[in-house]
Amino acid sequence: MQHTIHPAYRPVVFRDRSADLAFLTRSTMTAEKTVVWEDGNTYPVVDVEISSASHPFYTGNARVMDTAGRVERFERRYGTGPRRG
Repeated sequence: MQHTIHPAYRPVVFRDRSADLAFLTRSTMTAEKTVVWEDGNTYPVVDVEISSASHPFYTGNARVMDTAGRVERFERRYGTGPRRG
């Protein structure tokens, strides 16, 4: 790997303000803001809109479709008709 063509890969804090979650990981992202982390070191912080703590898919707050009920309602309304095999 050539060191002159790749961006710096360093520790960065990602913060989800809506879920009040912050986690430290390594990234090439840059940020103007910094935060003092639990270990006492200062790291750049990137604020994100959605993380695994606030996204409906990961939190289980997503709507679950009742596909079986939809099929039964369709068959009641329109009949089962001939099936193609």
